[in-house]
Amino acid sequence: MRWEVWLAYFAACWVIAVSPGSGAVLSMSHGLSYGLKRTSTTILGLQTGLVIILLVAGGGLGALLLASEEAFLVVKTIGAMYLIYLGIQQWRAKVDSGPQEQADAGAVRVAVMSPRRRFATGLLTNVTNPKGIIFMVAVLPQFIDPGHPLGVQLAILAATMCFVDLIVMHGYALLASRMQGLFRNARAVRWQNRFFGGVLMAVGTALFFVRRHHN
Repeated sequence: MRWEVWLAYFAACWVIAVSPGSGAVLSMSHGLSYGLKRTSTTILGLQTGLVIILLVAGGGLGALLLASEEAFLVVKTIGAMYLIYLGIQQWRAKVDSGPQEQADAGAVRVAVMSPRRRFATGLLTNVTNPKGIIFMVAVLPQFIDPGHPLGVQLAILAATMCFVDLIVMHGYALLASRMQGLFRNARAVRWQNRFFGGVLMAVGTALFFVRRHHN
C-alpha cells in the first residue's frame, strides 16, 4: 500500500468515526451510565464488530450480500430490531435510589451490565449495521491495490480504522462520563436513560429505510 493511499484512508477513518452513529450513541450512553473504564469493554466489542465487517467487505462477501435483496433485508431487519431492542432496554433500565440519607445527598445506584454483555452489545451493534457494510463495500476497494497481497492490506486497513475508532469512541465516552455529576438523582438518570433509549430506537427505525445500491 502506497503511503499517500494510506494517508487518504487515515483521513477518511477520522471522518467516519466522528460522524454520529449507533456506535457513538452507545459509547456515550454507556460512558454516562457506567463511566469510561467500564465502557472500554463496550468499545472493544464495537471494534471487533468493525473488524468483522471490514473483513466481510474486503473478502468480497459484502458485495454478494448487497447483490441479494433478500440477504440484505435480513441483515437490515436484524440490525434495526437489535438497536430498537437496545433502546427499549435503555429506556426501561432500572434505577434505584439509595437509603433515604443517601438519596438526600443524591446517591443513585444504576444496574450495570456484565463485561461480557457490554462486549456483546458493542459487537452486535456494529456487526448488524447495514450502513457499515454499505460503506465498506463502496469505499474499501478504492484503497486496495490488486497487485499486492490482500491479507496484508486488510490487516493494515483494519488496524488503522480500529486505532482511530478507539480514540474517537473513548472520546465520546469520556465526554459523557464527565457529565455523570449532573445525573446524581434517580429522576435525572431515568431521563438520561429515556433520551439515549429514544435515540437508539430512532437510529434503529432509520435503518429500515436504508437501501442497498443497485448495479
